[in-house]
Amino acid sequence: MTRRDRALELLRQHSELAGVAAFPFDFDLDRADHGEAVRLASGTALKVVAGDDTGGSYFVCSNGEVLYASSEGEAGLVGDSVDEALEVLIGLPGWRDYTDLDLQADIAELEAAVARTEESIRGSYASQLDLDRSRLLAGLGLRQLPQLELIRRLHRSLLRTEPDFILLNADEGCAYALLDRLPRRPLWKTALAPGRADLVMLRSDRTRWAEVADDPARRATLLRAAQYDRQTTDLPFLREVLRAEAQLGHTEELRLAAVLVGLHGHAQDYELIQSLRMANSDVYYGLGGFPEAAQDLSAWATAFDVSNHGQDPAEEDELAWAELARRQGRTELSRSILLRLLDEAGQRDAPLLGHLAGQFTRLGDFIQAARARKLHASLQDDPQQRGASMLSLATLQRRAGDVEAAWKSLQRAVAELDGPPPTPPTDQLALDLNLHEQERHTVAWRGLQLGHRAAEEHFLVARAAAAATGLSATARAALAAGIAVLGTLMRPTDDLRGLANAVTEELEGR
Repeated sequence: MTRRDRALELLRQHSELAGVAAFPFDFDLDRADHGEAVRLASGTALKVVAGDDTGGSYFVCSNGEVLYASSEGEAGLVGDSVDEALEVLIGLPGWRDYTDLDLQADIAELEAAVARTEESIRGSYASQLDLDRSRLLAGLGLRQLPQLELIRRLHRSLLRTEPDFILLNADEGCAYALLDRLPRRPLWKTALAPGRADLVMLRSDRTRWAEVADDPARRATLLRAAQYDRQTTDLPFLREVLRAEAQLGHTEELRLAAVLVGLHGHAQDYELIQSLRMANSDVYYGLGGFPEAAQDLSAWATAFDVSNHGQDPAEEDELAWAELARRQGRTELSRSILLRLLDEAGQRDAPLLGHLAGQFTRLGDFIQAARARKLHASLQDDPQQRGASMLSLATLQRRAGDVEAAWKSLQRAVAELDGPPPTPPTDQLALDLNLHEQERHTVAWRGLQLGHRAAEEHFLVARAAAAATGLSATARAALAAGIAVLGTLMRPTDDLRGLANAVTEELEGR
């Protein structure tokens, strides 16, 4: 029994204390069943330990934090440990009424709001509320803290729910809404914070320039910070950043760095950018429309700036902050942004869904990537585009470990790409010539890279199915279908033939 979960163990050991916790404080160990499968988006451990009479549940996370999930699909942290959470729940019966309180309001008003809630509780079902509270806190060895202090602690916990403690419906993958409506720091401030810190540092310490310039993620964040906080004195280290970024070729950060340098209009910077263009074809084409004369540098940079870069981070697309957070290694921040965008996506958001699938894939979250891709495929009107999207879905489902779903998506992808069979002829001559046996016109897509991708995916699905329990029939069917697709390709590669042979041998050896 650790200090952080001591109170929970005491409740499990002492039924009389557990009874008081259940009523009137609505932390009931006998209700430790949420009713639907859930998981944390981060993938860390989660265990339900208690529930309340509204169908809500209390979960303990891997490091001891306590997450509350309501039956209405809302969730939020209520404490850094069970002990701390119970101090809040016992000290603030009716705590759900306080999640949105404005703590900047007059103290007397806040105290009056708490008093009204507790008086209502005493009057309706818990006349001995104060006695029960004192007895339970003493029995669990917990503190009776001032209620406004408990509300502040509750708010601090709630504000930590995102990004690390987002609760998902395990079957559908959608996220629970936040339990509160407290004001939060804008995403752009959170994502830009490291870059703003580096910007301040570089302005005062020349010895740190190379450290930041040589780190692609820090470089990208710094450039974003410099985009929204432009100072003439930044030009020397921006030149260093531009040189470093040019080594990667054509990137969004390359264009931004060239613009921030070029806006100053110096002849030496014209020569610098031109030399970088001539040294690398990717840089050359990435900085298209570059002027032929140094005196036009500033005008070129200004036009590029106006068309591509804003100066107000609050107007930036949230996808930009998700990508920046990913590059910084802040996986859960990036995932949280993407999840909320995915949950809100609608019928008009096919391009967004395709982008989200790619972003989730880069995060390694293939479950959410598949969810985004499935919605994307459903919005495609063109059979060829729908088939290509279904093929991508099959890959993501396989990588997520859902081999049966991958096989179904792969079959549908091929059917969509092939299109319906031609209408059988009805005239007698065609029937006499047996023309109703003509094959589908499927050569077009099979002769493209899409055909190679489809064949490869069949073999990879077959391999994954062979490794899974009870899917040997699926493995054989996928292999046979893959070999059939392979036979229709115009120029199958040696690697693809080798994969087909390897998977065939693996299945024969089982």
